[in-house]
Amino acid sequence: MTWLHLLSWFFGGLFLMNAVPHVVSGATGRPFQSPFATPPGEGLSSSTVNMLWGLFNLAVAYGLICHVGAFDPRALPDAAATGLGMVAIGLFSARHFGRFHGGDVVETP
Repeated sequence: MTWLHLLSWFFGGLFLMNAVPHVVSGATGRPFQSPFATPPGEGLSSSTVNMLWGLFNLAVAYGLICHVGAFDPRALPDAAATGLGMVAIGLFSARHFGRFHGGDVVETP
């Protein structure tokens, strides 16, 4: 295993986690932000666009995780690299999209 494998698996985790909201929005028929909206990342894209974008993200994640190096989900460094990518995009998305969906609103009593 080289650091390039770990980097690939990190980005694989990033793409894997990014696929989740787009596939879910597409499958449930709901519009959601995407890079193809106006303005990019803020406007809403159709459920079809989100499904296609989510499936593209899944394909990229598959390529980066399964076809670069010898990924072993039971090996801590391999799983940690992928998990850190998932955490990175997950936290970014929570902060970014929380502005639009009320996820970052903290109410005080």
